[in-house]
Amino acid sequence: MTKKNVKENIETLTLKSALRFLDDDPDIALPKIMKWIDKYDVNNVVKPHRDAIRPIVQDKDNNWYKLLKSLFTDIDSEVRKTAFENFIINATIVGGQRQEAAKLKYHCNIPWAILMDPTSACNLHCTGCWAAEYGNKLNMDYATLNSIINQGKAIGIFFYIYSGGEPMVRRDDIIKLCYAHPDCEFLAFTNGTLFDEAFADEMLKVKNFTPAFSIEGFEEATDSRRGKGTYQAVLKSMDLLKRKKLPFGVSCCYTKVNTDSIGSEAFIDDVIKRGAKFAWFFTYIPVGVGAPTDLIATAKQRKFMYDKIRAYRSTKSIFTMDFWNDGEYVKGCIAGGRSYLHINANGDIEPCAFIHYSDSNIHEKTLIEAFQSPLFMQYKAHQPFNQNHLRPCPLLDNNGALAEMVHNSKATSTDMIEKEDVDSLCAKCKEAAVNWKPVADMLWEKSHPNK
Repeated sequence: MTKKNVKENIETLTLKSALRFLDDDPDIALPKIMKWIDKYDVNNVVKPHRDAIRPIVQDKDNNWYKLLKSLFTDIDSEVRKTAFENFIINATIVGGQRQEAAKLKYHCNIPWAILMDPTSACNLHCTGCWAAEYGNKLNMDYATLNSIINQGKAIGIFFYIYSGGEPMVRRDDIIKLCYAHPDCEFLAFTNGTLFDEAFADEMLKVKNFTPAFSIEGFEEATDSRRGKGTYQAVLKSMDLLKRKKLPFGVSCCYTKVNTDSIGSEAFIDDVIKRGAKFAWFFTYIPVGVGAPTDLIATAKQRKFMYDKIRAYRSTKSIFTMDFWNDGEYVKGCIAGGRSYLHINANGDIEPCAFIHYSDSNIHEKTLIEAFQSPLFMQYKAHQPFNQNHLRPCPLLDNNGALAEMVHNSKATSTDMIEKEDVDSLCAKCKEAAVNWKPVADMLWEKSHPNK
C-alpha cells in the first residue's frame, strides 16, 4: 500500500468514525459535518459545494435547512448515516481526489456517477419510452455489473444509478451488489410497481439503496402514459417506504401534454407530503425510430419549468434537479463521462442515457479504454457545446453537434430493434433547438449580463 493510500485510509476512517457518532440532533450534527468537511478537504476538491452548503447550515429558517433536518426525523438513523458516509466521504472527498488523479493520468473524462441497465426487460410499456427500443431480453449478469463497480471505485466512482428496462426485475442482484459494495451509494429509476414489504426490509438491511419513482404528475397524466393503475401502485410504494423510514424521490419526465401538471405547486407539495426528498426532472426526447415527436415540450413550457423549479428552490423542502435547465450550474453538458455516462443492458457504453450511439462495449473494453475511445474523446474536446449553458445538449439544443461527433468517431447506433441514423434523430429535434435558442439566450443574458 502506498503512502498516499495509507493517508487516504487514515483520513477516511477518522471522518467516518466522527460521522458514526454524530448526535441525532441536526442542530448539533450539521455544523459538525461542515467543520469536518472543511478540515479534510485540504485540496479544496469540493470547495464550491462547501461554499453553497455553509449558508444553508447557518440559516435554520430556510427551506433547505428544513429539508436537511427532515433527514434526521424521517429517515432511519443507520440509513442516514450510511448515506452521509457514502456521499460525503466516499463519493465526494475520496472519490473526487481519485477522479482528479485519474484525469491527469489517463487524459480523459472521469465521471462522478455511472448509470447502467441491469436489464432491458420491463413490466410496463410507456408511450415514448426510449428503453423499449432495446427489446426485453437483454441482461448484464452479476459478474459484469460487479466488475463495472470495482473498476469504477478504483478511479473514484462510488455512485451508481440503475435504469432499464425496469431495474427492479433484477432486484435480487441489485441487493446483492449493495451488500458487496457497502461503500457505494445506489439509486434506481423505477416505475415503482414491484416494491413489497420483503424488499423494503432488505433496503433497511443494506442501507445504501434509494429509488426514484417515475411519475408523470397526478393519476390521469401518469396512467395515460404508463398504464391504468400505475399511479396508485407508485403511491402504495411511497407509503411503504415512508412507513419504513426509507429515503426515496421522484423522477419526472415533462412533455407537451403534462408540463402544467408536473410543474404545478400542487404536485410538488403532494410529493413532499408523501415523503419524497428529491425530484429529478427530464424533458422528453424522441429517441428511437418511430418515437413520437408531438410529445416534445415547447420552448414556452421549458421556460415554465425553468421558472417554476427555481422558484421552488427558495420555498420548498425538496432537492430538485432539472437535467437540461440546470446546465448553467454545471457548465453545460455533463455526459460523455464528464460527470456521468450510460451502459445499456447489452453492455454498450454510451455518452448519455438519451444518446444511443457507441464505439465501446463493457464486454470488450475496460472503463478507462471506453473513456479514451474516439466518441468519448469527441465529447471531451467539444464540451461545453455552447457558452450559453442553458443550451447544454448536443442533441436537443445544438443541432448537428451530436451528428458531427458520431460521424467523426464512427460510433454506431445501439438500438436493438431498428438502428436510428443520427442525422434523422437530430432532424427530429431541430425545431425544438431553433425555438429554444432565443428563449435561452434571453434567460442567459438576464442572469449573466457580463458573459
